[in-house]
Amino acid sequence: MGGRVISSQPGGGSPTVLRMMLGSQLRKLREAKGITREEAGYLIRASESKISRMELGRVSFKERDVIDLLAMYGVDDDGDRAALVALARDANSPGWWHKYSDVLPDWFSVYVGLEEAASLLRVYEVQFVPGLLQTPGYTRAIVERGQLGAAAAEIERRVLLRAARQEMLAKPGAPRLWAVIDEAALRRPIGGPAVMRAQLERLIAATGEPGITVQVVPFGSGGHAAEGGAFTIMRFPEAELPDVVYLEQLTSALYLDKREDVEKYSEVMDQLSVESEPPERTAELLGEIIARDFS
Repeated sequence: MGGRVISSQPGGGSPTVLRMMLGSQLRKLREAKGITREEAGYLIRASESKISRMELGRVSFKERDVIDLLAMYGVDDDGDRAALVALARDANSPGWWHKYSDVLPDWFSVYVGLEEAASLLRVYEVQFVPGLLQTPGYTRAIVERGQLGAAAAEIERRVLLRAARQEMLAKPGAPRLWAVIDEAALRRPIGGPAVMRAQLERLIAATGEPGITVQVVPFGSGGHAAEGGAFTIMRFPEAELPDVVYLEQLTSALYLDKREDVEKYSEVMDQLSVESEPPERTAELLGEIIARDFS
């Protein structure tokens, strides 16, 4: 088989990344044989779009489908087949976030898996403090406004989910987090003065944590390159995996991994970092906002 067979343990065993790794390998095998997605889909009684989603790691894999595709792609080595089928089996294991499926839509569960498996998260936020740096009080205020009519138990489940996502930052091998936050998000009084004061104090503490960089885009910078809204760029430790840009919408999300898309967003993020106040100024700026707006 052309290329190496990937291990079933990349990304700390994250099922999301295992699916991406397997999908990438299947795409390379298919393209090497000159087989179209439509032809591959016909073999396993699926659509061309289903093959595309499989190759992007956006859906789970049936072992029977993987076996059939490997036969079609000419993978006749027993060891190679066994390794890829085992990878499909591991990729179908539920992640820790599965227990929050009652409050976690499918389109966001993909993000949670990618987030955990990333080596670098570059985040730009214009309306809210990034989720990985939110306090429970701040999260609760956002959820209460965004989920009008939700029961108290559901709200608490959503708060717990966000707190569970944050736990990864303290684990060995945690992704580096580089957050660029528009000043508007820091001055918007979500939850009231006490909640915002605690949230800004949390951000000040974050500026001293290893692996976390926080920058502020001040009002004084005027217009800037990211006027289209918030986004996240995720980079992974596996060389086979492309960077992914995440764009969240009201009831869905976009995941971009085409080189030209990723390069454009990377250029914008680089420009934002230049236009923002330097990281060493962040704690001072946050202190000034607390004293001016939330004391």
